[in-house]
Amino acid sequence: MGFRRGKKKIIARTPGELDAMEAAGRIVGEALVAVRDAAAEGMSTKDLDDIAEEIIRSRGAYPTFLGYMGYPATVCASVNDIIVHGIPDRKTVLKHGDLVSIDCGATLDGWVGDSAWTFGIGETSGKATALNQATRFVLYEGMKAMVPGNRLTDVSWALEKATDEAEEKFGVELFIVDGYGGHGIGHEMHEEPFLSNEGAPGKGPLIQEGSVLAIEPMLTLGTVDSVVADDEWTVATTDGSWASHWEHTVAATASGPRILTPRTVAD
Repeated sequence: MGFRRGKKKIIARTPGELDAMEAAGRIVGEALVAVRDAAAEGMSTKDLDDIAEEIIRSRGAYPTFLGYMGYPATVCASVNDIIVHGIPDRKTVLKHGDLVSIDCGATLDGWVGDSAWTFGIGETSGKATALNQATRFVLYEGMKAMVPGNRLTDVSWALEKATDEAEEKFGVELFIVDGYGGHGIGHEMHEEPFLSNEGAPGKGPLIQEGSVLAIEPMLTLGTVDSVVADDEWTVATTDGSWASHWEHTVAATASGPRILTPRTVAD
């Protein structure tokens, strides 16, 4: 997905619309926290999916992912070398030391919230821990470029620059997954424009006050390359190296970036 050439500004939402988006996003954050708190060795990824669906529906929303382009679950549950779009099932059972990415969406009153985070099951290896801390760092550094007056690729550049900084900060070599990135969001989960996780600054449509993007760096320990499984969803690294994925839905406001998918606890 990309932006049309003639579209020079990312659509601006009103303050009331941003509040409505945050209402959906808060449900996503609550579901993510519930999943992380429950996740333990011996549980299946389908168990985690059931927890998220119960939270979302009990709050009067519905799971955005479920049925989206045929996707069969409420969350994407991606373990270790799975980068994104892992389909929850009963056979994928969590083990001590696993690195689990949960991507989740909820729709409330016609507005979508979309967010992801990655966490360990018990104690993860040093490299896995560094990878995950680095990816979180990259997300939060990249979000700082989500301000009125910037261009789309100013966010891309901020993410790329933060990735370089994270390698030194966390002492690990990092690879930005090629071909995947963030996106516009509003009444639909995927709206224009596509947001690359790397690139030169100063290009693309203008970020306005009220513009919203889902910002989602995806980093691995070994390769930029990925492969899609026969299920046509699951995206894995080509070399088996582990991956981490963090995402927030973020609005540009006069007072700075506003996270529309806040967690109920610190991440």
